[in-house]
Amino acid sequence: MTNFAELIRIERAKQRLLLREVAVKLEIDQAVISKFERNERKPTKEQVLKFAKFYNLDEETLLIEWLSDKVANDLQEEHLAYKVLEAARQKIKNDKK
Repeated sequence: MTNFAELIRIERAKQRLLLREVAVKLEIDQAVISKFERNERKPTKEQVLKFAKFYNLDEETLLIEWLSDKVANDLQEEHLAYKVLEAARQKIKNDKK
């Protein structure tokens, strides 16, 4: 299973770009992008959308990876994680009615 960090690191490698090139184009500090790629720091939604546009990746796919990383990170040590996710699913379902 991939995550946001792997997706942007792989895409940069495919396009044979240096971190500094991506940093200049996205107007994000090179060290920050490096931390994103190593999954040491989480980007904002705005930054995720910048990566999607720059790398010509599907926005929805990248947003799903980013959001699921955030949720998984928050719940990974929680023994009630599956119950929490089910409760959240129900709340989302009910809110849309």
